[in-house]
Amino acid sequence: MNSKKVATIYGINGPVIYLKGKTGFKMSEMVHVGPQRLVGEVISLDKDRTTVQVYEETSGLRPGETVEATGAAISVTLAPGILNNIFDGIERPLERIAESGGAFITRGVSVDALDRKKLWDTHITVKTGDLVRGGTIIAEVPETSAIVHKCMVPPNVEGTVVEAVADGQYTIEDTIVTIELADGTRRELSMTQHWPIRVPRPVNQRYPASVPLITGQRILDTMFPIAKGGTAAIPGGFGTGKTMTQHQIAKWADADIIVYIGCGERGNEMTQVLEEFGELVDPRNGNPLMDRTVLIANTSNMPVAAREASIYTGLTLAEYYRDMGYDVAIMADSTSRWAEALRELSGRLEEMPAEEGFPAYLASRLSAFYERAGMMQTLNGATGSVSIIGAVSPQGGDFSEPVTQNTKRFVRCFWGLDKSLAYSRHFPAIHWLTSYSEYLTDLSGWYTDHVSPKFVDYRNRLMALLNQESSLMEIVKLIGGDVLPDDQKLVLEIAKVIRLGFLQQNAFHKEDTCVSLEKQFKMMDVILYLYKQSRKLVAMGMPMSVLKAEGIFEKVIAIKYDVPNDNLQMLDLYKKDIDDFYNRVLEKNG
Repeated sequence: MNSKKVATIYGINGPVIYLKGKTGFKMSEMVHVGPQRLVGEVISLDKDRTTVQVYEETSGLRPGETVEATGAAISVTLAPGILNNIFDGIERPLERIAESGGAFITRGVSVDALDRKKLWDTHITVKTGDLVRGGTIIAEVPETSAIVHKCMVPPNVEGTVVEAVADGQYTIEDTIVTIELADGTRRELSMTQHWPIRVPRPVNQRYPASVPLITGQRILDTMFPIAKGGTAAIPGGFGTGKTMTQHQIAKWADADIIVYIGCGERGNEMTQVLEEFGELVDPRNGNPLMDRTVLIANTSNMPVAAREASIYTGLTLAEYYRDMGYDVAIMADSTSRWAEALRELSGRLEEMPAEEGFPAYLASRLSAFYERAGMMQTLNGATGSVSIIGAVSPQGGDFSEPVTQNTKRFVRCFWGLDKSLAYSRHFPAIHWLTSYSEYLTDLSGWYTDHVSPKFVDYRNRLMALLNQESSLMEIVKLIGGDVLPDDQKLVLEIAKVIRLGFLQQNAFHKEDTCVSLEKQFKMMDVILYLYKQSRKLVAMGMPMSVLKAEGIFEKVIAIKYDVPNDNLQMLDLYKKDIDDFYNRVLEKNG
């Protein structure tokens, strides 16, 4: 293969450049542009014109300068050293760039994605004579204190091991296993693989959703759960807490690995993520959280075209760890900025715009992105999953705009953030009337087996009370709350307990920031028991003013703070308190 194919620039339009004549370049091929060797990708081929999108700033480029093909697609390097790292949109490590060129990324900067000189403690898992195929684990490397990196045979490779090195310390490029292919040729395997970012990694089969991704956030786990290998969208206007919700999930979700993609977000937000994550301790094992996290930072002041690639870079890294048998959760913040990058590039390419100027293929690109999620049987027979949680930033909080609407088509979990909740300091500001989860029926069996057979029933009863409250509030707004009968006043009071005591959650309170499913169930149990006993009293003719005077409603709201997560027996005492309240009211007013 002649990798030195060269063409000449004849037109430049922002990040898009045009090459004239037959270039011999291939679709999606990576190219080096101009004397600074800027990274670009071939996005369109005509018989007499080739179009390239450049992933760096193109100012200073001139027609007549050369573009050189590399002979390979835009791909990521997959090997030990990915975790506890911060990359830009095309997998360049930001710390290494800062060492060589200072705080700002200089154009054409070329640094290795991963450290090629570092020695890793390697345990070889195959021996001479073993038959290996794509996905077979050939070595294990303790990448961080939390994660063992499993080096695999690249997909589509099959052969017999003819040579394997002894356990010891090796770099990611050292040959550790040599195999003989079916045609008799030998192939040397190292710890490193390269994979094109736009191509999903192959798997054996896809499993249906059956296990929840537990986040420790009550409104998510109980009301609108997401499955492992599921997809969710968090749409919300400015200041409603999209990034905050994603931070919480990243910190507490029971995924093995977190991939956080800051796609087109402001630099200060990304800085906050980097600082916070650097300090956090993993609740499961006491190690730093960064030991199982990879961050991809592509801020709003970085080139637009790289923003479009960053999502796929993060997704490919996630699929790689899924192939090892890990559960990976991706936080994409935000897919709207990615869609805006598509819009800008589409405008530069002079394509026909669709709704609000977005390209007509926006829906298919979104679907291709979310479809790469799922719980899979990997090539080596293990089970791994990729869950995608994408934030959407609709302008002015308008959910009818194209990105939100098209995302809604492809995700099965919708956590709609509400401006009025956020402004009244109710966090997470996910509105229970606009949100939904289609995973609830898929997961009900798991909840029955692992938490309680009553779990889904209790959740539905809370939801019914919140819906009742919403319709009663319409009446209250019109004619005031005093005219309502006491049974309806009770519904409003219990709904308030549900909202403040259950749905609202304080990220900065050590007992409330993350809550186990057992505690969530017991809290629901106490709230519904209070409703049952209060309803009995109201049926006997007790006015609501008498019930409220006892202070029991406030006491139940405060459960979330008063009951430590390691002492759930205390929750059983609340039922006794509710019985005492019931008896007191009867004594005083009987």
